[in-house]
Amino acid sequence: MGIALKVRISLLIIIIALLGFLYIFQNWFDAFWGIIFVLALVALYMIYTYFVIKHQRRKLRKNPIQENPDFKPSITIMVPAHNEACVIEKTVENILKLDYENFDVIVIDDRSTDDTKIVVQELAEKYANVRCLIREQDAFPGKSAVLNDALKMTNSEAVLVFDADAKVESDFIRKLLPVFEPDNVGAVQAQKRVMNAKQNLLTRCQYNELIFDTYVQIGRDAVKGAVELRGNGELIKRKALDDIGGWNEETITDDLDMSTRLHINGWDIRFCPDAIVFEEAVLTYTALIKQRRRWVEGSIRRYLEFAKEIFTSKDMSLRCGFDLIVYLSEFLLPFWMVSEVALQAFRYVRDNNNNILSSMLVFLAAGIFFWTGFIYSLQKYSHYSGLKAVWMAFITSIYI
Repeated sequence: MGIALKVRISLLIIIIALLGFLYIFQNWFDAFWGIIFVLALVALYMIYTYFVIKHQRRKLRKNPIQENPDFKPSITIMVPAHNEACVIEKTVENILKLDYENFDVIVIDDRSTDDTKIVVQELAEKYANVRCLIREQDAFPGKSAVLNDALKMTNSEAVLVFDADAKVESDFIRKLLPVFEPDNVGAVQAQKRVMNAKQNLLTRCQYNELIFDTYVQIGRDAVKGAVELRGNGELIKRKALDDIGGWNEETITDDLDMSTRLHINGWDIRFCPDAIVFEEAVLTYTALIKQRRRWVEGSIRRYLEFAKEIFTSKDMSLRCGFDLIVYLSEFLLPFWMVSEVALQAFRYVRDNNNNILSSMLVFLAAGIFFWTGFIYSLQKYSHYSGLKAVWMAFITSIYI
Protein backbone atom coordinates (compact mmCIF):
# COMPACT_ATOMS: atom_id res chain seq x y z
CA MET A 1 0.00 0.00 0.00
CA GLY A 2 1.45 3.39 -1.00
CA ILE A 3 2.17 6.12 1.54
CA ALA A 4 -0.36 8.51 -0.02
CA LEU A 5 -3.12 5.88 0.21
CA LYS A 6 -2.23 5.14 3.85
CA VAL A 7 -2.43 8.84 4.64
CA ARG A 8 -5.90 9.13 3.08
CA ILE A 9 -7.16 6.02 4.88
CA SER A 10 -5.80 7.30 8.21
CA LEU A 11 -7.44 10.69 7.66
CA LEU A 12 -10.75 8.98 6.89
CA ILE A 13 -10.47 6.90 10.08
CA ILE A 14 -9.77 10.08 12.08
CA ILE A 15 -12.84 11.85 10.67
CA ILE A 16 -15.08 8.82 11.27
CA ALA A 17 -13.77 8.47 14.84
CA LEU A 18 -14.46 12.13 15.63
CA LEU A 19 -17.95 11.99 14.11
CA GLY A 20 -18.63 8.80 16.06
CA PHE A 21 -17.50 10.47 19.27
CA LEU A 22 -19.81 13.42 18.59
CA TYR A 23 -22.76 11.15 17.77
CA ILE A 24 -22.33 9.14 20.97
CA PHE A 25 -22.21 12.24 23.15
CA GLN A 26 -25.19 13.86 21.45
CA ASN A 27 -27.36 10.77 21.89
CA TRP A 28 -26.28 9.24 25.19
CA PHE A 29 -24.74 12.11 27.18
CA ASP A 30 -25.23 15.82 27.74
CA ALA A 31 -22.65 17.24 25.33
CA PHE A 32 -22.83 20.71 26.88
CA TRP A 33 -21.77 19.51 30.33
CA GLY A 34 -19.22 17.20 28.72
CA ILE A 35 -17.54 20.21 27.14
CA ILE A 36 -17.70 22.09 30.45
CA PHE A 37 -16.02 19.16 32.21
CA VAL A 38 -13.19 18.91 29.67
CA LEU A 39 -12.64 22.69 29.69
CA ALA A 40 -12.52 22.67 33.50
CA LEU A 41 -10.01 19.82 33.44
CA VAL A 42 -7.76 21.68 31.00
CA ALA A 43 -8.10 24.95 32.95
CA LEU A 44 -7.20 23.29 36.26
CA TYR A 45 -4.23 21.57 34.64
CA MET A 46 -2.95 24.85 33.18
CA ILE A 47 -3.34 26.60 36.54
CA TYR A 48 -1.44 23.77 38.21
CA THR A 49 1.25 24.06 35.55
CA TYR A 50 1.56 27.81 36.13
CA PHE A 51 2.28 27.38 39.84
CA VAL A 52 4.70 24.51 39.22
CA ILE A 53 6.66 26.72 36.79
CA LYS A 54 6.91 29.48 39.40
CA HIS A 55 8.04 26.97 42.04
CA GLN A 56 10.65 25.52 39.67
CA ARG A 57 12.04 28.98 38.91
CA ARG A 58 12.45 29.72 42.59
CA LYS A 59 14.33 26.45 43.06
CA LEU A 60 16.61 27.15 40.08
CA ARG A 61 17.41 30.64 41.35
CA LYS A 62 18.61 29.13 44.62
CA ASN A 63 20.21 26.03 43.14
CA PRO A 64 20.96 26.47 39.43
CA ILE A 65 21.83 23.38 37.38
CA GLN A 66 25.58 22.98 37.40
CA GLU A 67 27.37 22.14 34.17
CA ASN A 68 29.51 19.01 34.42
CA PRO A 69 32.79 19.81 32.65
CA ASP A 70 33.49 16.08 32.23
CA PHE A 71 30.24 15.38 30.36
CA LYS A 72 31.21 15.82 26.73
CA PRO A 73 29.46 13.15 24.68
CA SER A 74 30.37 12.73 21.04
CA ILE A 75 27.66 14.32 18.91
CA THR A 76 26.83 13.89 15.25
CA ILE A 77 24.87 16.80 13.81
CA MET A 78 22.54 15.78 10.98
CA VAL A 79 21.22 18.35 8.51
CA PRO A 80 18.75 16.99 5.91
CA ALA A 81 18.37 19.21 2.84
CA HIS A 82 15.89 18.97 -0.04
CA ASN A 83 16.31 21.68 -2.68
CA GLU A 84 18.12 23.94 -0.20
CA ALA A 85 21.06 25.06 -2.36
CA CYS A 86 20.49 28.72 -1.42
CA VAL A 87 20.77 28.27 2.36
CA ILE A 88 22.58 25.03 3.20
CA GLU A 89 26.13 26.44 2.99
CA LYS A 90 25.33 29.31 5.36
CA THR A 91 23.64 26.87 7.76
CA VAL A 92 26.60 24.48 7.88
CA GLU A 93 29.09 27.30 8.37
CA ASN A 94 26.98 28.59 11.26
CA ILE A 95 26.95 25.10 12.82
CA LEU A 96 30.73 24.81 12.53
CA LYS A 97 31.08 27.85 14.82
CA LEU A 98 29.61 25.91 17.74
CA ASP A 99 31.75 26.14 20.87
CA TYR A 100 32.06 22.37 21.34
CA GLU A 101 35.01 20.22 20.38
CA ASN A 102 33.46 16.76 20.18
CA PHE A 103 31.13 16.89 17.16
CA ASP A 104 30.97 16.16 13.46
CA VAL A 105 28.41 17.03 10.79
CA ILE A 106 26.57 14.90 8.24
CA VAL A 107 24.83 16.95 5.56
CA ILE A 108 22.27 14.96 3.57
CA ASP A 109 21.10 15.80 0.08
CA ASP A 110 17.66 14.20 -0.02
CA ARG A 111 16.84 13.66 -3.71
CA SER A 112 17.19 17.36 -4.59
CA THR A 113 16.55 18.63 -8.10
CA ASP A 114 18.54 21.86 -7.71
CA ASP A 115 22.27 22.31 -6.93
CA THR A 116 22.05 21.09 -3.33
CA LYS A 117 24.07 17.96 -4.17
CA ILE A 118 26.96 20.04 -5.53
CA VAL A 119 26.97 22.41 -2.56
CA VAL A 120 26.85 19.54 -0.06
CA GLN A 121 29.77 17.76 -1.74
CA GLU A 122 31.82 20.96 -1.78
CA LEU A 123 31.18 21.44 1.95
CA ALA A 124 32.43 17.90 2.67
CA GLU A 125 35.59 18.58 0.68
CA LYS A 126 36.18 21.94 2.35
CA TYR A 127 35.74 20.98 6.02
CA ALA A 128 37.42 18.01 7.74
CA ASN A 129 34.57 17.29 10.18
CA VAL A 130 31.81 17.49 7.55
CA ARG A 131 30.60 14.44 5.67
CA CYS A 132 27.92 14.23 3.01
CA LEU A 133 25.25 11.67 2.19
CA ILE A 134 23.73 11.82 -1.28
CA ARG A 135 20.40 9.97 -1.54
CA GLU A 136 19.33 8.67 -4.93
CA GLN A 137 16.11 9.83 -6.58
CA ASP A 138 14.47 6.44 -6.01
CA ALA A 139 15.35 6.34 -2.29
CA PHE A 140 12.53 5.88 0.23
CA PRO A 141 11.01 9.35 0.84
CA GLY A 142 10.60 11.14 4.13
CA LYS A 143 12.75 12.79 6.78
CA SER A 144 12.71 9.66 8.96
CA ALA A 145 14.28 7.59 6.18
CA VAL A 146 16.88 10.33 5.64
CA LEU A 147 17.88 10.34 9.30
CA ASN A 148 17.96 6.54 9.53
CA ASP A 149 20.34 6.42 6.56
CA ALA A 150 22.61 8.98 8.21
CA LEU A 151 22.45 7.12 11.54
CA LYS A 152 24.20 4.16 9.91
CA MET A 153 27.20 6.40 9.26
CA THR A 154 27.95 7.26 12.88
CA ASN A 155 28.68 5.70 16.27
CA SER A 156 28.38 8.94 18.22
CA GLU A 157 26.78 8.96 21.65
CA ALA A 158 24.16 11.51 20.59
CA VAL A 159 22.52 12.92 17.48
CA LEU A 160 21.57 16.57 17.02
CA VAL A 161 19.10 17.33 14.21
CA PHE A 162 18.85 20.70 12.47
CA ASP A 163 16.70 21.86 9.57
CA ALA A 164 18.50 23.19 6.50
CA ASP A 165 17.65 26.80 7.43
CA ALA A 166 18.63 26.58 11.11
CA LYS A 167 20.69 29.22 12.87
CA VAL A 168 22.11 28.99 16.40
CA GLU A 169 24.50 30.76 18.76
CA SER A 170 27.93 29.27 19.46
CA ASP A 171 27.00 28.11 22.99
CA PHE A 172 23.93 26.17 21.80
CA ILE A 173 25.22 22.67 22.68
CA ARG A 174 26.69 23.73 26.02
CA LYS A 175 23.27 25.03 27.10
CA LEU A 176 21.62 21.70 26.25
CA LEU A 177 24.09 19.40 28.00
CA PRO A 178 23.20 20.04 31.69
CA VAL A 179 19.59 18.88 31.16
CA PHE A 180 20.70 16.17 28.70
CA GLU A 181 23.10 14.42 31.11
CA PRO A 182 20.76 12.43 33.45
CA ASP A 183 20.51 8.74 32.53
CA ASN A 184 16.71 8.77 32.24
CA VAL A 185 16.75 11.66 29.73
CA GLY A 186 16.51 10.39 26.17
CA ALA A 187 16.28 13.71 24.36
CA VAL A 188 16.22 17.48 24.79
CA GLN A 189 14.35 19.98 22.63
CA ALA A 190 15.61 23.53 22.20
CA GLN A 191 13.35 26.55 21.95
CA LYS A 192 12.38 27.37 18.36
CA ARG A 193 12.10 30.96 17.11
CA VAL A 194 11.16 32.47 13.76
CA MET A 195 13.97 34.59 12.29
CA ASN A 196 11.90 36.36 9.59
CA ALA A 197 9.05 37.48 11.86
CA LYS A 198 8.92 41.01 10.43
CA GLN A 199 8.50 39.89 6.82
CA ASN A 200 4.69 39.91 6.84
CA LEU A 201 1.67 39.34 9.10
CA LEU A 202 1.76 35.58 8.50
CA THR A 203 5.37 35.24 9.64
CA ARG A 204 4.65 37.45 12.68
CA CYS A 205 1.78 35.15 13.67
CA GLN A 206 4.05 32.12 13.33
CA TYR A 207 6.59 33.86 15.56
CA ASN A 208 3.90 34.45 18.19
CA GLU A 209 2.70 30.88 17.85
CA LEU A 210 6.18 29.53 18.65
CA ILE A 211 6.35 31.82 21.67
CA PHE A 212 3.12 30.24 22.92
CA ASP A 213 4.54 26.79 22.15
CA THR A 214 7.56 27.70 24.32
CA TYR A 215 5.18 28.54 27.17
CA VAL A 216 3.40 25.19 26.77
CA GLN A 217 6.66 23.23 26.54
CA ILE A 218 8.08 24.93 29.63
CA GLY A 219 4.92 23.96 31.51
CA ARG A 220 5.05 20.36 30.36
CA ASP A 221 8.72 20.19 31.34
CA ALA A 222 8.01 21.67 34.78
CA VAL A 223 5.38 19.04 35.63
CA LYS A 224 7.52 16.26 34.11
CA GLY A 225 4.89 15.80 31.42
CA ALA A 226 5.12 14.76 27.79
CA VAL A 227 7.50 17.34 26.34
CA GLU A 228 7.63 16.93 22.56
CA LEU A 229 10.43 17.08 20.02
CA ARG A 230 10.00 19.66 17.27
CA GLY A 231 12.26 18.30 14.52
CA ASN A 232 14.67 21.24 14.57
CA GLY A 233 17.16 21.62 17.45
CA GLU A 234 16.52 18.21 19.00
CA LEU A 235 19.38 16.36 20.76
CA ILE A 236 18.82 12.61 21.17
CA LYS A 237 20.90 9.96 22.92
CA ARG A 238 22.05 7.10 20.71
CA LYS A 239 21.00 4.48 23.25
CA ALA A 240 17.50 5.97 23.29
CA LEU A 241 17.39 5.84 19.48
CA ASP A 242 18.53 2.22 19.53
CA ASP A 243 15.94 1.38 22.19
CA ILE A 244 13.03 2.51 19.99
CA GLY A 245 14.52 1.31 16.69
CA GLY A 246 15.40 4.71 15.24
CA TRP A 247 12.98 6.89 13.32
CA ASN A 248 9.65 5.50 12.12
CA GLU A 249 9.72 5.68 8.32
CA GLU A 250 5.95 5.21 8.00
CA THR A 251 5.06 8.38 9.91
CA ILE A 252 4.50 11.82 8.38
CA THR A 253 5.67 13.67 11.52
CA ASP A 254 8.98 12.12 12.58
CA ASP A 255 9.44 14.30 15.67
CA LEU A 256 5.99 13.76 17.20
CA ASP A 257 6.08 10.03 16.49
CA MET A 258 9.51 9.71 18.12
CA SER A 259 8.37 11.75 21.13
CA THR A 260 5.51 9.36 21.81
CA ARG A 261 7.63 6.22 21.38
CA LEU A 262 10.33 7.58 23.71
CA HIS A 263 7.71 8.34 26.38
CA ILE A 264 6.14 4.90 26.02
CA ASN A 265 9.55 3.30 26.57
CA GLY A 266 10.10 5.33 29.72
CA TRP A 267 12.53 7.93 28.38
CA ASP A 268 12.22 11.49 29.66
CA ILE A 269 12.26 14.37 27.16
CA ARG A 270 13.33 17.75 28.48
CA PHE A 271 12.85 21.26 27.13
CA CYS A 272 15.66 23.82 27.23
CA PRO A 273 14.38 27.38 26.60
CA ASP A 274 17.85 28.87 26.99
CA ALA A 275 19.11 27.16 23.82
CA ILE A 276 17.39 28.81 20.85
CA VAL A 277 17.30 27.62 17.25
CA PHE A 278 16.07 30.09 14.64
CA GLU A 279 14.27 29.03 11.47
CA GLU A 280 12.41 30.55 8.52
CA ALA A 281 8.62 30.77 8.72
CA VAL A 282 6.60 29.87 5.62
CA LEU A 283 5.54 32.90 3.59
CA THR A 284 2.20 31.91 2.02
CA TYR A 285 -1.13 30.66 3.32
CA THR A 286 -1.08 27.75 0.85
CA ALA A 287 2.23 26.50 2.23
CA LEU A 288 1.05 27.07 5.79
CA ILE A 289 -2.17 25.09 5.35
CA LYS A 290 -0.27 22.21 3.76
CA GLN A 291 2.27 22.23 6.62
CA ARG A 292 -0.32 22.38 9.40
CA ARG A 293 -2.57 19.75 7.87
CA ARG A 294 0.42 17.39 7.94
CA TRP A 295 1.25 18.33 11.54
CA VAL A 296 -2.27 17.85 12.84
CA GLU A 297 -2.83 14.62 10.95
CA GLY A 298 0.54 13.25 12.03
CA SER A 299 -0.13 14.10 15.66
CA ILE A 300 -3.57 12.47 15.68
CA ARG A 301 -2.28 9.44 13.79
CA ARG A 302 0.38 8.75 16.41
CA TYR A 303 -2.30 8.84 19.12
CA LEU A 304 -4.37 6.35 17.15
CA GLU A 305 -1.37 4.14 16.44
CA PHE A 306 -0.03 4.12 20.00
CA ALA A 307 -3.29 4.45 21.97
CA LYS A 308 -2.96 0.98 23.49
CA GLU A 309 0.68 1.52 24.49
CA ILE A 310 -0.10 4.93 26.01
CA PHE A 311 -2.68 3.37 28.34
CA THR A 312 -0.81 0.12 29.08
CA SER A 313 2.88 1.08 29.13
CA LYS A 314 4.59 0.06 32.37
CA ASP A 315 7.58 2.30 31.66
CA MET A 316 5.81 5.60 31.03
CA SER A 317 5.15 7.69 34.15
CA LEU A 318 1.59 8.45 35.22
CA ARG A 319 2.24 12.19 34.93
CA CYS A 320 3.46 11.77 31.37
CA GLY A 321 0.48 9.61 30.44
CA PHE A 322 -2.00 12.05 31.98
CA ASP A 323 -0.31 14.95 30.18
CA LEU A 324 -0.62 13.12 26.85
CA ILE A 325 -4.33 12.57 27.43
CA VAL A 326 -4.96 16.21 28.43
CA TYR A 327 -3.03 17.37 25.37
CA LEU A 328 -5.51 15.51 23.15
CA SER A 329 -7.94 18.34 23.93
CA GLU A 330 -5.93 20.49 21.50
CA PHE A 331 -7.59 18.51 18.70
CA LEU A 332 -10.80 17.31 20.32
CA LEU A 333 -12.14 20.51 21.90
CA PRO A 334 -12.21 22.82 18.83
CA PHE A 335 -13.95 20.16 16.72
CA TRP A 336 -16.36 19.30 19.53
CA MET A 337 -17.24 22.90 20.39
CA VAL A 338 -17.77 24.06 16.81
CA SER A 339 -19.90 20.98 16.12
CA GLU A 340 -21.96 21.59 19.26
CA VAL A 341 -22.63 25.24 18.36
CA ALA A 342 -23.52 24.27 14.78
CA LEU A 343 -25.92 21.58 16.01
CA GLN A 344 -27.62 23.93 18.48
CA ALA A 345 -27.93 26.57 15.76
CA PHE A 346 -29.59 23.98 13.49
CA ARG A 347 -32.03 23.09 16.27
CA TYR A 348 -32.73 26.78 16.86
CA VAL A 349 -33.59 27.30 13.18
CA ARG A 350 -35.83 24.22 13.28
CA ASP A 351 -37.60 25.56 16.42
CA ASN A 352 -36.51 22.50 18.39
CA ASN A 353 -35.30 22.46 21.98
CA ASN A 354 -31.81 23.94 22.06
CA ASN A 355 -29.18 25.57 24.26
CA ILE A 356 -27.59 27.76 21.58
CA LEU A 357 -27.02 30.68 23.98
CA SER A 358 -25.20 28.66 26.63
CA SER A 359 -23.14 26.83 23.98
CA MET A 360 -22.03 30.13 22.45
CA LEU A 361 -21.16 31.51 25.90
CA VAL A 362 -18.98 28.48 26.60
CA PHE A 363 -17.35 28.88 23.20
CA LEU A 364 -16.65 32.56 24.00
CA ALA A 365 -15.33 31.73 27.47
CA ALA A 366 -12.94 29.13 26.03
CA GLY A 367 -11.71 31.68 23.51
CA ILE A 368 -11.07 34.28 26.23
CA PHE A 369 -9.25 31.68 28.34
CA PHE A 370 -7.02 30.75 25.40
CA TRP A 371 -6.47 34.43 24.54
CA THR A 372 -5.42 35.21 28.13
CA GLY A 373 -2.81 32.46 28.01
CA PHE A 374 -1.52 33.85 24.75
CA ILE A 375 -1.23 37.38 26.20
CA TYR A 376 0.74 36.07 29.18
CA SER A 377 3.15 34.06 27.02
CA LEU A 378 3.83 37.00 24.68
CA GLN A 379 4.52 39.34 27.59
CA LYS A 380 6.66 36.79 29.43
CA TYR A 381 8.77 35.35 26.65
CA SER A 382 8.71 38.03 23.94
CA HIS A 383 8.58 41.03 26.29
CA TYR A 384 5.72 42.74 24.44
CA SER A 385 4.07 45.73 26.10
CA GLY A 386 0.59 45.15 27.50
CA LEU A 387 -1.34 46.66 24.58
CA LYS A 388 0.87 45.04 21.96
CA ALA A 389 0.52 41.64 23.66
CA VAL A 390 -3.29 41.99 23.74
CA TRP A 391 -3.45 42.97 20.07
CA MET A 392 -0.98 40.35 18.80
CA ALA A 393 -2.66 37.65 20.88
CA PHE A 394 -6.00 38.59 19.31
CA ILE A 395 -4.59 38.54 15.76
CA THR A 396 -2.70 35.30 16.32
CA SER A 397 -5.74 33.62 17.89
CA ILE A 398 -7.73 34.37 14.74
CA TYR A 399 -4.83 33.03 12.64
CA ILE A 400 -4.73 29.81 14.65
